[in-house]
Amino acid sequence: MPASRLIILGVAVAAAGGAGYVAKNMAVPPAQRVVVDAPQAPAIALQDVLVLSGDVGMGSPIENNLSWESWPAGGINANFITRAAEPDALEKLKGSVARVAMYTGEPLRRSKLIGEGQSFMSSILPTGMRAVATAISADTSAGGFILPNDFVDVIMTRRSDTGNGGSGFTTETILKNIRVLAIDQTIQEDEEGKKTRVGQTATLELTPQQAEIITVAQQMADRLTLALRSITDNKEKRGDEADYLVSGNGRRGTVRLIKSGEVSEVGARK
Repeated sequence: MPASRLIILGVAVAAAGGAGYVAKNMAVPPAQRVVVDAPQAPAIALQDVLVLSGDVGMGSPIENNLSWESWPAGGINANFITRAAEPDALEKLKGSVARVAMYTGEPLRRSKLIGEGQSFMSSILPTGMRAVATAISADTSAGGFILPNDFVDVIMTRRSDTGNGGSGFTTETILKNIRVLAIDQTIQEDEEGKKTRVGQTATLELTPQQAEIITVAQQMADRLTLALRSITDNKEKRGDEADYLVSGNGRRGTVRLIKSGEVSEVGARK
């Protein structure tokens, strides 16, 4: 082979090698992925809490409306019932009776249950109050639209002597803003669409003084009427009531007599 061709071939090989070397050095290396480990969230401590799995009405047994549910330990207070503290609570409390209405998902609290050996009515009475029943009818109870937890005035109507052998009627509001505990044996409203109930007996929440007033009024009155009040009035302070029926006007040594619907006082014998 001629020497010129060998020279040309050598130059070409050298040029190709140089070009390859340059191309290799100019190539951009692929970016490396940097993996950063995300900080792990701290685990939330959970505890099983006894909750309502169904709605339970006031005065109704709990029955099977209970289940254990996991709750964050930080959101549990001393009133909750936990599996760790009372593992057999679900079975033990099935026969309990609700003191107030309770709803699905609500943690069960013993303060909302009637204590063992307690009657229902005594358990819902506030401290110091009395439950007194009085006869009612549709025409003396706002047409049957008075319901438990409504507030009413009690109006007494009785005959009075007008003189000259005539008689008439006097009417007086003897108690004001009184809470109705029950109508007959019903202690809460019916389901929607069935809220009218014509009962024969209303049980009222009264102070001891008011209980005495209505007891006297039941003996004196020709009729006792319940007047339904607006729901916005239940915070209103009670005004004057018929304390004269039982107070003796602050005098001691007297006996209050009721005869033919009239009240009189005589000195008490020692």
